[in-house]
Amino acid sequence: MRAAAAPPWWDPRGWRHGRSLASRVTLLTTFAVGLAVTVVALAVYVTVRVQMQSTLDESLLSRAEQAADSLALSRLSVPSWALGAADVRILFLTSDGSARSADELPALRLGRPELEVAAGLSASSVRTVDSGNERYRVVAVPSVPGEALVIAQSLAPQELVLAKLGVVMLLVGAAGVLAAGLAGWAVARNGLRPVRRLTTAAEEIARTERLVPLRVEGEDEIARLATAFNEMLVALAASRDRQRQLVADAGHELRTPLTSLRTNIDLLMQADRADRDGSALHLPPEARDELLEDVRAQAEELTTLVGDLVELAREEAPRQHIAPVDLAEVVDRAVARVRRRATDKAFDVETASWWVVGDAASLERAVTNLLDNAAKWGSEGGVVDVRLRDGLLVVDDDGPGIAEADRPHVFERFWRSPEARALPGSGLGLAIVGQIVARHAGTVEVSASPSGGARLAVQLPGTAVAPAEADEPGGPAPTAPAADPRADGGREPEGAEAPRGQDVDGAAQPAVRRRLASARRQGADRS
Repeated sequence: MRAAAAPPWWDPRGWRHGRSLASRVTLLTTFAVGLAVTVVALAVYVTVRVQMQSTLDESLLSRAEQAADSLALSRLSVPSWALGAADVRILFLTSDGSARSADELPALRLGRPELEVAAGLSASSVRTVDSGNERYRVVAVPSVPGEALVIAQSLAPQELVLAKLGVVMLLVGAAGVLAAGLAGWAVARNGLRPVRRLTTAAEEIARTERLVPLRVEGEDEIARLATAFNEMLVALAASRDRQRQLVADAGHELRTPLTSLRTNIDLLMQADRADRDGSALHLPPEARDELLEDVRAQAEELTTLVGDLVELAREEAPRQHIAPVDLAEVVDRAVARVRRRATDKAFDVETASWWVVGDAASLERAVTNLLDNAAKWGSEGGVVDVRLRDGLLVVDDDGPGIAEADRPHVFERFWRSPEARALPGSGLGLAIVGQIVARHAGTVEVSASPSGGARLAVQLPGTAVAPAEADEPGGPAPTAPAADPRADGGREPEGAEAPRGQDVDGAAQPAVRRRLASARRQGADRS
């Protein structure tokens, strides 16, 4: 596998490539401090330079004006010390361009600004002149008519001060940037120490699968992160325990029907060989049919268990066929299925038509799981009461009931009470009930039944009037009664497919509407 190439230098992500968080924090701190020091140093340098030049200009103008007040100044040789500075040069410039140095040094190269002052065209001039070896600040003021007094002061002392200031600021700035970088590195290393502990712990868990919690210190953001990490470890450990329990329960649950199924198939194969060989071992047709029915029932049980596992393993709801469904019909079909499995239980059923918009197969699975749970925990030879009125389905059993402390957990995935762990089962049935009921915008609750067992109550939104009545203002048209699917014990005919509704507004197709109208009339006859 080819390693990812490093980003180019112009990519903003390039500086992060291959660098640790501590090094990035150090670099950012150093860069920020260096930028701040540079800006401050430039501001100080420019301010000092401007201030020194302004002060020098004011001083030169003041001294030049005072010297120009002397009427005899133009004819005297004025030493530079008389103006208060040894680095000052004095020149007399006439309007015709001739210049004379008062200090008897070579004259500076003067220009147009000074000539304009000598000619009386300008009150004064201030500028910098480069003599080749040295730079001067030159000031010109009028002295007598047709002549200007020019004073020039060397900028060497000022430039020396600015150079020293620049060196000092450079050294101080470099020291500040270095100190900021070291401080940023120390803070990053110390502040990220808990993060490194988290990283080490996560790597250790990934390598050894040992869920060891971290020690939480303080109450800052890092402490909150460590607390959240520990909570995640607890949740992960609980999830592992539930998965292990699920595998154990599923294996136990699958082993029993598989063993029985294999035994029945072996008997059928032996009987078939005996019939071909003419052996005395002969299996009567009634016994063969009974074995085949057992094989079918066991296959259905395996299918249901695998379906339960797949149903809960999915993160998203499977695609459903939405249509108006008579919940009473769903309950009757589920009762018929459970009766075949729980032959030692009696079922007292009272239902009234209640139409919901939903998936008939999912609703039947939910009701079947409720009845299976009641039959499993009910007393031997006991009665399971099933009532459906106004969208409230109540299933009561006469078993030991559910402890009040366990009731909040009965609809959780993979959860089983301590009493249930010794019995076959995966703990998925009621979790599937809660999931399906929630998909249909309903609620499910658990409480105690009047007989001391468990009561499971499901409330689904719907109506007592069949949707067909709303579609047909004059009421449902007379049609031939549809065959009651409960007549053969609740099973659909071979090859039959549950009616599929439209996905828009829950409207049924015409064939479904006729069946719903017939079912509504049958529900009215029952009530």
